[in-house]
Amino acid sequence: MTEVRHGTAARSRENPKLEEAFSVIEIKVSSWRLYRDPCDVPIQCTQEMSEHEVNTERIEYETCGINHVEGGWPKDINPQEMEQTIRFRKKVEKDENYVNTIMQLGSHMEHCIRQNNAIDIYQEYFEEEEIVEETEEQPSAKTINVFRDPNEVKRTATSLSWHPDGSRKLAVAYSSLEFQKVTKDMSFDSYIWDIENPNKPEMTLKPVSPLVCLEYNSKDSHILVGGSYNGQIAYWDTRKGSQPVEMSTIEHSHRDPIYKVIWLQSKTGTDFFSASTDGQVLWWDIRKMSEPTERLVLDPTKEGKLENALGAISLEFETTMPTKFMVGTEQGLVVSCNRKAKSPAEKIVCTYSGHHGPIYALQRNPFFPKNFLTVADWTARIWSEDIRESSIMWTKYHTASLSDGCWSPVRPSVFFTVKMDGTLDVWDFLFKQNDPTLSLKVCDEALYSIRVQDNGRFLACGSQLGTATLLEISSGLCTLQKNEKALAAMMFERETKREKILEARHREMRLKERSRSEQSKEDEAKEGEGEESSEELVARIEKEFYEMMEAEMKNRGKDEKKEKELDKEKGVCEEKES
Repeated sequence: MTEVRHGTAARSRENPKLEEAFSVIEIKVSSWRLYRDPCDVPIQCTQEMSEHEVNTERIEYETCGINHVEGGWPKDINPQEMEQTIRFRKKVEKDENYVNTIMQLGSHMEHCIRQNNAIDIYQEYFEEEEIVEETEEQPSAKTINVFRDPNEVKRTATSLSWHPDGSRKLAVAYSSLEFQKVTKDMSFDSYIWDIENPNKPEMTLKPVSPLVCLEYNSKDSHILVGGSYNGQIAYWDTRKGSQPVEMSTIEHSHRDPIYKVIWLQSKTGTDFFSASTDGQVLWWDIRKMSEPTERLVLDPTKEGKLENALGAISLEFETTMPTKFMVGTEQGLVVSCNRKAKSPAEKIVCTYSGHHGPIYALQRNPFFPKNFLTVADWTARIWSEDIRESSIMWTKYHTASLSDGCWSPVRPSVFFTVKMDGTLDVWDFLFKQNDPTLSLKVCDEALYSIRVQDNGRFLACGSQLGTATLLEISSGLCTLQKNEKALAAMMFERETKREKILEARHREMRLKERSRSEQSKEDEAKEGEGEESSEELVARIEKEFYEMMEAEMKNRGKDEKKEKELDKEKGVCEEKES
């Protein structure tokens, strides 16, 4: 059609008469068109809508605690006063309503008691049946929560402490231990976290110097004690706020950072002791923080000189051994001490050597206190108190150095170690001795601290950048296995005997070497006694020479006499013949 139109227009310019002819043709062509019936026409019936996104304002939750005092008493009566409570009880017991209430409740209680007497609700019906052993699950661990340092300038999570009641809170001490890396805008704060709320710390602790260690009081869960980078000790009462209740004075404190504090099992529950790299162990009472109650200098020469002292970096105290404690030093020695010794020199009992660097962790086995764990350099070692020369068991040398470790509180054969490459290792020496049972990469930065919850199921790891990672381990690693105590005891005893035999053999060899060296010295001394000086030797040789010459001269004189006598005899014989 377009071509026809174009042609028509062109011809109409040349010859107007042709226009009518072409118009007739165009009408005929248009009559040839075919119309489609029915026609498909798509129609969209869905309602057109637009999508919009709105970021609503976040709701911040804050946990509030209530301190509940013993209830049921009127305001004018102090429940702590025995006389007031007895007087109030007598007054209530005389009230008619009280008597009627007790009579009504008595019938109900009598009915319940009779039921309990008739049926033992605690009876075990299937005691004799064998327990079907469940299929053993593979050792594993999963991350539950991550608590990050809320400050812009990140610090190392140097110490962790679980809340003693229920373990629903975790206290974390933050400080920078790198030399001259502390900046002006670096925060000194440490925090207490609710393990179910990683968004915001439950409480902030505000020390005057960064905390290197922090520890809950097992007798009073509101009390915490912390050791500072500047050597001061401070304690907090969480009911009284973020500021420390009291601090030690600088002149009577440590001279170096305090790396460990441990609460003592005393009647008052207010005593603890601390260790520092200044070579001192100090005992404190929070009721009098002005100066320490006792002091020990870790001088191996037992002279009590601070310049000879070994720097303390870890502590161990077992409640079943109230007079004994152990100290891990920077020099790789474990110092065993007795607090109740008569003199300071007798307080240092003995030392255990076997590591090449600072001992970052030192802990007795909770089931077998005679055996203890040390973590240092590239290995973890298990020791027996009876053997001082060498450890009875040890791990292989790792490529990354170890920074902390601890025993499992529920399994005697399981312990945990963390390394500078961000790896957590779980060891079960009844299952494997050469390799860890479970090795888990927790984070990309170095791990510096680890602490296990009392139930053994949850553990927290502190990293170099201030991240505290909460992990849950599989039930197999936190459930006491069948005969595990007996098997662990047998293994400790066997390895102790083996080391004793080796130690006796080494002692015997050393005695033989010593006797040989002494014998050789005696022989040399005898040879030295038999030897003459050069002058005596010359004089003796001259004397012998002259004696030989005299003897020779005498012999020659005798020979000449004999020859003369023979000559005379020959002459006499010749005269007779002639």
